[in-house]
Amino acid sequence: MAAAAYPSLKDRVVLITGGASGIGAAMVEAFVAQGAAVAFVDILAEEAQALAQRLQEIGKPPLFIYCDLTDMPALAKAIEQVRAELGPIQSLVNNAANDWRYDVDEVTEDVWDGAIAINLKHQFFAAQAARKQMRERGGGSIINFSSIAWMAGAPRLSVYATAKAGVVGLTNSLAREFGADNIRVNAIAPGAVITERQMKLWHSEADVKAMVSRQCIRRTLIAEDVAKLALFLAADDSAMITKQCIIVDGGLR
Repeated sequence: MAAAAYPSLKDRVVLITGGASGIGAAMVEAFVAQGAAVAFVDILAEEAQALAQRLQEIGKPPLFIYCDLTDMPALAKAIEQVRAELGPIQSLVNNAANDWRYDVDEVTEDVWDGAIAINLKHQFFAAQAARKQMRERGGGSIINFSSIAWMAGAPRLSVYATAKAGVVGLTNSLAREFGADNIRVNAIAPGAVITERQMKLWHSEADVKAMVSRQCIRRTLIAEDVAKLALFLAADDSAMITKQCIIVDGGLR
């Protein structure tokens, strides 16, 4: 099925965190296909470089910047590099995350701090920095990534779920605070998106079939399904949509 085209995304400067694999890579490809000027950050350098090279065939090659998002000075530097090389950011997609699994008794202070850093903290500071650039453009769109994990009470994901619930609170507050600058802030809460990483670490084919059987729409949820929503929320077509958390889960929850 052909995806919608969004003329307002052509040449729009878009920054995607965690863009080297999974949902992030699907979004990088989707925005490149729309003609956007795309930058993405990640620590997976080999995967990122392979993605950037492959996407040269479909549009303007994306700019990859190596960045550990738990390092706030490095994140600030990367955001300034995007401005220097592509121009002020107009759309920020805070996608990077890590859904480590731990029993409650296994969670140490370091585990807690690390999970909050990669799943919540960087979203605030990326939005803070990007806001300054979006003001130069007269507005913009910030898309934060939550998850249905916190809504469903998923086992062994207590710290991850806490961070992802916090993303919704962050989204609501930033939408109110940034609205006067014509900056929209929304969240996407994916469901059981089946990526290569998910299959490698957490799920079997039987697990996937069981999850699909619980969805209202009985097909496997893939990264491209989420990327299509991100395009809409970044485009001018969603100009009056802000302070929302939109679930993409095929009706699983």
